[in-house]
Amino acid sequence: MKKLFGTDGIRGVAGQFPLDPITIHAVGLALAHHLGDSPRVLIGQDTRESSDWIAAALTAGLVAGGATVDSAGVIPTPAVAFLARAHKFSAGVVISASHNPWVDNGIKLFGPDGYKLPDATELAIESEIFRRLASSTNNQQPATSNLQPNEADRAEYIRSLLAAVPNLSLDGQRIVVDCANGAACAIAPQLFAEFNTNGGGEVLLTHASPNGRNINESCGALYPRTVAAEVVQQHATMGITFDGDADRAMFADAQGNVVNGDAVLLLAARDLAARGLLTNSTVVATTMSNMGLEAALRRSGIKMLRAAVGDKYVLEQMLATGAALGGEQSGHILFTGRSTTGDGLLTALLLLDILHRSGKTLAQLTADLKTFPQIIVNVRVREKRPLDQIPTVAAAIAAAELALADSGRVIIRYSGTEALARVMIEAESEALMHLHANAIAGAIRAELGV
Repeated sequence: MKKLFGTDGIRGVAGQFPLDPITIHAVGLALAHHLGDSPRVLIGQDTRESSDWIAAALTAGLVAGGATVDSAGVIPTPAVAFLARAHKFSAGVVISASHNPWVDNGIKLFGPDGYKLPDATELAIESEIFRRLASSTNNQQPATSNLQPNEADRAEYIRSLLAAVPNLSLDGQRIVVDCANGAACAIAPQLFAEFNTNGGGEVLLTHASPNGRNINESCGALYPRTVAAEVVQQHATMGITFDGDADRAMFADAQGNVVNGDAVLLLAARDLAARGLLTNSTVVATTMSNMGLEAALRRSGIKMLRAAVGDKYVLEQMLATGAALGGEQSGHILFTGRSTTGDGLLTALLLLDILHRSGKTLAQLTADLKTFPQIIVNVRVREKRPLDQIPTVAAAIAAAELALADSGRVIIRYSGTEALARVMIEAESEALMHLHANAIAGAIRAELGV
């Protein structure tokens, strides 16, 4: 069982284990050793104030392990995956904690194929990290890096995005784009300027002034109602919002309704199916996707499979089944053949392309998605004990499952990236949904709460 790596790399409070300088240096050494002789590694990062020194500490470890390191600077996570594959790097590394607050940070690893590393590989690297920590002299000094970001990396990534939608027009669109004060700030202004120079619509950039501490602060994909409100205020036709490292996107229609990953999966699946591109008429979602999505896809003759939460697990099932489309309710959308990981900017452009070709609005394309009432309650925990081994929690879960039976779903899991227990309940009855969500959350809070 992995102890350092979660569902999306190593994550924690910057400066504290496992993101203290000694451990980060050990991560660099272990990764360099795992990659073999004279590896080349590309590093990118988000806008957190801790990203610079973490990148420097990791670089020092990689170089000490015999690696050559290039920097892409501040750049979205999917750009590092794309560049690692395009330029045959031994690995790509992203310093980011995605949607987490600024005090957190993380280390995400990609292989030379642009895919996130398998669990078994992460476990092997993790074992070596602990071995190196055990033999460390604990005198690691703060590292500084003289690496200069390669500005050509951003330009190449932008060209790849534009190539994905060669005939896209934003004419008639007035779009609010929320960059979450994160990595999207390095790409979105130039990317959307390309459409303006071609006589496209109007794009209004918001939350595009990072200061190291305002990433995801009441903005971005974690707070989609922020962009939804701005759409209404600006009389815009739609809104787009990214998370801190821009690997996922959420949307808002002209009426200020949030359009999440489930809705994007629905309209993307129908578009691909209509063009004969939806392999096996199958979409891969997760256990968190709403039952309403499953029903809407079924009406279109499309089968939905469910994977474990985490875009890497969605991708694993996509590759195993040959599915061309998959994603998460939270906004990670994966298109095989176009990207090796979730890419919020690519998703946004492909969605805009669907709207352009259909001649319809976002609200019109998602009008028949009738979702079951759903609630997610996050409980901060001090430890992650097996919930089925805690009698009061197990009893609350069993009671909910019995009461909802065939009229809802109960999904309880620990976050793979934060010290949280997530209680998700979906039900036809909102009253029962709230009753059982609060009961389970209360039991967890009483036993494990901070």
